Amino acid sequence: MEIKNKYIALLIDAENISPSYIEKIIDEANKYGTITFRRVYGDWTTPQLNPWKAKINEFGLTSVQQYAYTKGKNSSDFTLIIDAMDILYKDKVNSFCIVSSDSDFTKLVTRLREDNIFVFGMGESKTPISLVNSCEAFAYLDKMVSPEEEKKPEPEKVEKKPKAAAKTKAMSSITPKRRVKIDLKNMINENVEDDGWAYWSLIAQLLIKKFPGFHPRNYGSNVKPLNFFENMPEFEIKRDGTITFIRNKSAIDKKAAEVDKKVVEVEKKAVEVKK
Repeated sequence: MEIKNKYIALLIDAENISPSYIEKIIDEANKYGTITFRRVYGDWTTPQLNPWKAKINEFGLTSVQQYAYTKGKNSSDFTLIIDAMDILYKDKVNSFCIVSSDSDFTKLVTRLREDNIFVFGMGESKTPISLVNSCEAFAYLDKMVSPEEEKKPEPEKVEKKPKAAAKTKAMSSITPKRRVKIDLKNMINENVEDDGWAYWSLIAQLLIKKFPGFHPRNYGSNVKPLNFFENMPEFEIKRDGTITFIRNKSAIDKKAAEVDKKVVEVEKKAVEVKK
């Protein structure tokens, strides 16, 4: 990932994302390059967005107003999409960061990537898998929050509404760890060199292409992916200078068994020669 060559349009759906995440959003986006556009979208006449207003000045965001013409519909969707296409044709950025958990932006991400634009996303675990997989990378904001921050959530003033029937808890789009391990094993097997090892740099790229939302913090371990897999009994890591290799332990066991078999055969032949 070339950080220095990326100029980013950061577009945030304020009606879908809590302002308590803004510092995490900025920090994560800065890892990819220089943030050129910082826009946050919503109907700013509604009290629900009041908590965002203090953050707008603090983080140098540009608020974009969109009135809600239809009740119950996220009003910022169309404005954000139109702005994204305007920015695309201005040719001032080569990357977009779409911050939302709304699957309505899936088509926008797909369209941007058709123009060879790098698009990464951020949202909560409830983000539909269609949006996650349409991005080249995706960060789950609720998995980036530390336990201390979870204990002290930022207070938000929300309009009291009549109690309704309890909603079903949104399903998480985070890929189960077991599935990640199985696919990682297959990637290693498909790209193994003659010596039984695979280049970690290649495997890491394939892993993110397969699972754009993958990060160890999704599973409660905020470490680098290499360290995450290194601590698993299924894999072995080898470092040779600046190059890192990975292989499946099952492959190691198989290879060791083959070596043991050959040793036994040699020993048998040696015994026969002595006779």
